[in-house]
Amino acid sequence: MTPVAMAQLHALCFVTPRPWNAAEFSELLASRGVFSCATETGFAIGRVIADEAELLTLAVHPDFRRTGLGARLLDDFERDAARRGAEHAFLEVAADNSAALGLYQQAKFEQVGCRPNYYHPPAGPPVNALILRKPLPQRNKKTG
Repeated sequence: MTPVAMAQLHALCFVTPRPWNAAEFSELLASRGVFSCATETGFAIGRVIADEAELLTLAVHPDFRRTGLGARLLDDFERDAARRGAEHAFLEVAADNSAALGLYQQAKFEQVGCRPNYYHPPAGPPVNALILRKPLPQRNKKTG
């Protein structure tokens, strides 16, 4: 998936935090340790530094939600992160994003922290960011 396609899909999926533009995706994907898992209707972007992975964003086209695509992308992210040497995965999610929280809880992520009033939606009060963590099964690691 190209940075332009990622930006278009991200804009369909996010208001808070604000959607990223194509230039931001292009710059991010060129960064050290960053990788993506994508289909035509969704993507996950992660980063591995040392033995930690961070899920930077996960987006699924609204027409393809609740089809298992988010879970497959999350699994692809975890598998790729483990191959790159990550022992744990972290992510941050808005406390009011019940769909994403359900996906991450089903995938066995657990809350390890909270950033109070982190997200500022266009309307309404600030929203906490929950920090979730999961140990990754150690798979056939390779450098990358």
